[in-house]
Amino acid sequence: MNVTKKKKDLSLAFGGQALIEGVMMRSKKHMVLCVRKPSNEVLTNIENLKPLADKHRFLGVPFLRGIVAMVESFFLGMKGILFSANAALSEEGEENSITLGYKELAVVGVGALGIMSLFFVVPFLLAGLLNLTGVIFSVAEALIRLTLFILYLALISLWGEFRRILQYHGAEHKAINAYEAGIPLEISKVKSFSRLHPRCGTSFLFITLIISIVLFSIIPSADYFVRLTYRILLIPVIASISYELLRLSGKYRNSAVIKILTAPGLAFQLLTTKEPTDDMLEVSVKALQEVAKFVPSNP
Repeated sequence: MNVTKKKKDLSLAFGGQALIEGVMMRSKKHMVLCVRKPSNEVLTNIENLKPLADKHRFLGVPFLRGIVAMVESFFLGMKGILFSANAALSEEGEENSITLGYKELAVVGVGALGIMSLFFVVPFLLAGLLNLTGVIFSVAEALIRLTLFILYLALISLWGEFRRILQYHGAEHKAINAYEAGIPLEISKVKSFSRLHPRCGTSFLFITLIISIVLFSIIPSADYFVRLTYRILLIPVIASISYELLRLSGKYRNSAVIKILTAPGLAFQLLTTKEPTDDMLEVSVKALQEVAKFVPSNP
């Protein structure tokens, strides 16, 4: 099946995520998981989504929608990873399911808090050891945060067991780039597209980094623990602003200004994506083809 871009602008229609031996593709109301099993069969799971913004319209307003999207993406991403782990590691004939209980959520929650502490709390504490004040303190904190971010990406890219996931990440981007360019989703054509994409989560992390630098720099100096509390309480605010900027970068990706502004985020994707193999592209294309079936054609 060849899927080409519809006449209307669908540049924001789909998002994706690399899984264990597979790819997730999402539209607003559907999630498709495609995972290659040990038997070489590609297992496909399709789930109807019920976005919170559809039930409560006020949750879809700009900036607030970014916080909602972050929570929903986190939850669905974990469901996808659990499904792919079960499918990729299970023996032939075993049942594949998506289970996300309290234990799994607790483990994931602790991990998320650890990552947030690494990028928001640790840089503040380390900068505090330098006995700096004012703008100089903010600059030092920003440099430490940037250094930790780069080290984090570099370590992930060097982790041997993680390499295949990074390749599937590249396959996901190539498929979406081809779709948004209006090119038929054939492996021979999709493989020529870039493995980088402006709406990637890596770019989102870089944007949050920049926004946090700006925001923390303009907050008036206060008690040490008050400033530390700011770093935690303002995480949702930073995420919501970053989400809106990420949407703009995708919508106006051909703008010269946007290309300049998104260049650093794209550069970091060289660490978080790898060139995929043809069989990985096959999984990614299948996931995108399946989710594209739910997009209504123009009359």
